[in-house]
Amino acid sequence: MRIVEQRIVANGLEHHVITWSPEGPQPQATVLCAHGFLDVGWSFRQIAERLVARGHRVIAFDWRGHGASAWVAPGGYYHFLDYVADLADLADALVPGPLHLVGHSMGGVAASLYAGAFPARVARFVNLEGLGPPAASGQAPSARTAAWVEAARRARHAPQRVMATLDEALARMRIQTPELSDELGLELAARSTRAVPGGYVWSFDPLHRTRGPYPFDAGAFREHLRAIAAPTLFVEGERGYRVADQEERRAAVPRAETLVIPGVGHMMHWLAPAAVAEAIDAFLRD
Repeated sequence: MRIVEQRIVANGLEHHVITWSPEGPQPQATVLCAHGFLDVGWSFRQIAERLVARGHRVIAFDWRGHGASAWVAPGGYYHFLDYVADLADLADALVPGPLHLVGHSMGGVAASLYAGAFPARVARFVNLEGLGPPAASGQAPSARTAAWVEAARRARHAPQRVMATLDEALARMRIQTPELSDELGLELAARSTRAVPGGYVWSFDPLHRTRGPYPFDAGAFREHLRAIAAPTLFVEGERGYRVADQEERRAAVPRAETLVIPGVGHMMHWLAPAAVAEAIDAFLRD
């Protein structure tokens, strides 16, 4: 297996890209993986290694403002459609042929928007619990705008909290994922932080922790889902994340099936990589 890291400019920003390739014959398929909120491309390593063993090439990347990819310029922000434009450029640069797309959580939402906007571009789509956040709340738009401005100000100017060790970073990751092992957890912590005097800080832009100014438009998202032409596999953890209108969103995709992985939650690519890789491989070969 060959592993190559590179930097690709997509939508004006440098993105960190990792490619896992089999030795020898031409890969059976190229799988492009989009990670979730505050995650990194390296989190697909366990899945990539298993898919490469089955003859596939796997490419993962860090979204803008995550991992080793560039942050937006001062005054900029992060919106779902920015990710779609990034993905469009990355897909064209990295996978000129048939595109097999995998997206987890936030990456699944962005990949769904992309697959609906460019239906002819996607050959197969695997969505790992990426059906979006809940529909918009009843908060007044003016109040939401004011809250966003103040939160963004704080995020831009407040110093990042320094963690003394990677073990401290792992402890914070375990707040959301208690079952994360020492070995994998420390690997992910190292990939998700950068060294600073006195320890480590998270590598993602603190702006990601703010609530955006525009509420999630569930109706527009369903219209994108209806436009997806590719055969689609929804993979869900038995104890994973669900929204109230989950069934309606899933049913909007014309050619879709669902697989539930038992005994696992939302971070299935971390904790059940063998099952996820087997599901992806079987779906690509179907």
